[in-house]
Amino acid sequence: MLNRIATVRHDGTIVFDIPDNVEPESLHFGSEAVCGEPAEDETIDVTDIQYIPPLQIVMLIVGTRGDVQPFVAIGKKLQDYGHRVRLATHSNFKEFVLTAGLEFFPLGGDPKILAEYMVKNKGFLPSGPSEIPIQRNQIKEIMNSLLPACKDPDVDSGIAFKVDAIIANPPAYGHTHVAEALKVPIHIFFTMPWTPTSEFPHPLSRVNLASGYRLSYQIVDSLIWLGMRDMINDFRKKKLKLRPVTYLSGAKSSASDVPTGYIWSPHLVPKPKDWGPKVDVVGFCFLDLASNYEPPESLVKWIEAGTKPIYIGFGSLPVQEPAKMTQIIVEALEITGQRGIINKGWGGLGNLAEPKDFVYLLDNCPHDWLFLHCMAVVHHGGAGTTAAGLKAACPTTVVPFFGDQPFWGDRVHARGVGPPPIPIDQFSLQKLVDAINFMLDPQVKEQAVQLAKAMESEDGVTGAVKAFLKHLPRKNPQTQPPPVPPPPGFFEPCPRFLKKCLCCT
Repeated sequence: MLNRIATVRHDGTIVFDIPDNVEPESLHFGSEAVCGEPAEDETIDVTDIQYIPPLQIVMLIVGTRGDVQPFVAIGKKLQDYGHRVRLATHSNFKEFVLTAGLEFFPLGGDPKILAEYMVKNKGFLPSGPSEIPIQRNQIKEIMNSLLPACKDPDVDSGIAFKVDAIIANPPAYGHTHVAEALKVPIHIFFTMPWTPTSEFPHPLSRVNLASGYRLSYQIVDSLIWLGMRDMINDFRKKKLKLRPVTYLSGAKSSASDVPTGYIWSPHLVPKPKDWGPKVDVVGFCFLDLASNYEPPESLVKWIEAGTKPIYIGFGSLPVQEPAKMTQIIVEALEITGQRGIINKGWGGLGNLAEPKDFVYLLDNCPHDWLFLHCMAVVHHGGAGTTAAGLKAACPTTVVPFFGDQPFWGDRVHARGVGPPPIPIDQFSLQKLVDAINFMLDPQVKEQAVQLAKAMESEDGVTGAVKAFLKHLPRKNPQTQPPPVPPPPGFFEPCPRFLKKCLCCT
């Protein structure tokens, strides 16, 4: 049935058409049960929250460094509130986590393999049968490591750990099931929209009419669920000793009773009016790395030797043809008469046949330090990198690879602080030249300055911690089982244009 109404494109997005004659109210699919009643935004004020005794909190975080970094900041703030925090993530980030002063526990999965898969498939869904085992093996490794992360002693010190509450991001997949098994509360935080709304479609979908925006979330969720329900149930039965989830009940992480916090600035994307009181937009979460950073002397001298440069880099994402992309970047800088800093990253950019005095090749540098010295930035559009560029008042060009990156590219352009995004498979010399010229417009710079000023008053890290504390059950967390996620609204009563669905057959 899903195949009849939805198509997975080569770029990993899900396309489905809504007939023009379908009225919006017929597309609700019970979404009110998912999102809750609309509510006025409440100021999250810690003075409104009663004292919470010290908790042992585990953060289950899957993704690249950009996904992990906001949670390092949140974890440090939770420690300031007196809680013990264990950040469970991939082994690649152990030193990063420990250096920040948090406890570390290794999760399965390799972020390099995950990133390569996401770039190749442009999202969560595989582009072909040969790709399925890669993603499934990574998901199995991640899920099998979640329970130990919540209850096993520290790997290095042997100090005991017993979780009182869980914070997780959706790619951890088995997070809600572990919370159910341990009977502890869970709070979801994410950098991309995962809660149904009528204001914009799911970032992994392409919808022809606004009336289908809300439905897009349930379509994407259903496709992901149908692809991994066997692994979820195997995990529940063998690892968690729980009964299997029925075929139609799904595994929604955006259920109305599971508190969810979104890590982005409300000045860039305001909280949708149809998100209920259990959903918060807390602001971007920045980790202060600049204060302890000592830049290499060569970089400082190069920056001071001329006009502010343009930063170009794609972080931990693999680039398919790094030599070709490097050549395009250098030629674009030369044509526009700009200086540029190229971040080599995991993609291997920056192999020049001969050095160029207007190009500086960079291995690694905190964005919160570097972007203050740049006039504009070009990057993949990860939420963290986007936030750092906007905070530094840099006009921004997004070159999305997959996932939520096109969403952030669209938001940046809609806010007037950058050109339309350039999908990685459409990256070309002319498009990059046009993008640089767009960012050089004084009006674009003024828009970026105004947005940066608006963001100055935000403290997303404190907002995230207060949201977490606000939604904690007021009784002993060990006695409060997490809510069982409701069935996806996608399988509720059918709209008129769907003649048959699974619930009717």
